[in-house]
Amino acid sequence: MSPGAQRALEEAREEATRLGHDAIGAEHIVLALLRPDAPARPLLARLGLDVGPVRERLEAGGRRGRPRGGADELAYTSHARRLIEMASKEAREAGTGLTAEHLLLAALLEPRGTMARLLGEAGVGPDRVRRELTPGSPPPAPEGPTPVRRRIPWRLLLLVAVPVSAVLGYVVHAPAAWVFGTACLGVLPLAGYMGEATEHLAHRTGPTIGGLLNATFGNAAELIIALVALRAGLVELVKASITGSILGNLLLILGLALIAAGTRKSEVRFNRTSTGMSAGMLALAVVALVFPALFHLVHPEAAARLSELHMSEAVAGILILTYACSLLFTLRTHRYLLGGEAHPMSGPVWGPKKAIAVLAAATIGVAIESELLVHAATEASEAIGLSSVFLGLIVIPIIGNAAEHAAAVVLSRKGQIDLGLQIALGSSTQVALLIAPLLVFAGVLMGQDMNLVFRPFEVLALAMATMVTAIITLDGESHWFEGVQLLAVYGMVAVGAFFLE
Repeated sequence: MSPGAQRALEEAREEATRLGHDAIGAEHIVLALLRPDAPARPLLARLGLDVGPVRERLEAGGRRGRPRGGADELAYTSHARRLIEMASKEAREAGTGLTAEHLLLAALLEPRGTMARLLGEAGVGPDRVRRELTPGSPPPAPEGPTPVRRRIPWRLLLLVAVPVSAVLGYVVHAPAAWVFGTACLGVLPLAGYMGEATEHLAHRTGPTIGGLLNATFGNAAELIIALVALRAGLVELVKASITGSILGNLLLILGLALIAAGTRKSEVRFNRTSTGMSAGMLALAVVALVFPALFHLVHPEAAARLSELHMSEAVAGILILTYACSLLFTLRTHRYLLGGEAHPMSGPVWGPKKAIAVLAAATIGVAIESELLVHAATEASEAIGLSSVFLGLIVIPIIGNAAEHAAAVVLSRKGQIDLGLQIALGSSTQVALLIAPLLVFAGVLMGQDMNLVFRPFEVLALAMATMVTAIITLDGESHWFEGVQLLAVYGMVAVGAFFLE
């Protein structure tokens, strides 16, 4: 250990004593590194952070109380020990002794730490932190003068399916399987454009309004498909798509994200507070589905259907209110606690007019494709040999969320696992607490008996998926094999849905 690192740990003890805290935490180590002659001050200036507010946040993080002995007997918290272990690992990989710079790097990159949350709020990623702290590291190589082959974006290629599906469905009146397949392909790029336009609008409006926009339009394509299916009277298909969307995000996408992140690191760490909140909200959704199912089991008679519908409407109202409170919690009162890294924007940010125009056009396109998809769904499933349960539980959710799912996996592969998990878990909670209740009230307006009574298979699958996800994510760290386990559970759900009638 270098003299600088030793001095930083000694000064961390002094900071804990000065503040009257009962143990030496990671925040005290960072406070020591923020002293005038320490390396953190110039680094934070280069990253665009003001030292004053940073110190205030760190000083508020410790626990007040008296240690059992004197100041010399202050113990390190588990968070501080983890930080020192991470710094020691960085030093071993660099082939040097532990330095103050290694402690600072670990403090900035530890995903559950206060500094990581502050950097996330400022939109500073881990790659930039490493470059600023280790100026000797090579910068990203600039593109040379060699000719670059331009590739046609996959979305432009898939957009061809939009007019093709319209011709097959409205002009040629082709077999349902052809219409269904091309409509599914047409939804993919349109949903991607909806998501991209929302991201550009969110970037223009700031973090709070931007977060609200992302929360509102995150599952817009899937909501449109469900509304069209509900208007067509396919209530059971809508219910299956709700459960399937939650299961797909929890098991398929989260599993792929962990595998993608695990190919870069042997151990993946992420914000435990954020994942814990998502797990709690999903547990609430399971409870919301269990009560109507229990009522249906106790009162199977036809005369109880009206009470069953009213009960579902009351539960839906509670879920929407809870979702509104969750937005207030995450975007306003406790944003510092859950704040992650800003979503990266590739290329120039669109202007508001362009973003709104793209969002409107993509929304209209998704509505048209949804009409084709839904009206061909029943006949196509019979022709292909798939049950309506499998269609709603597996196929339609994957189509509606494909663009969002791809973003979660790509971001996780790039090392932005918190963003990947935020997409997967956030989409699940939005479907459970907002989309499903909205569809209940939409059923009232359309004259459809859309209740929250789901099949026992769906309720049990959702409960088990929530439990498995909570077990894997609540410790704040994972690896690629846990992603494989999630995929295995999803595969078993898909097999079960395939054999259900």
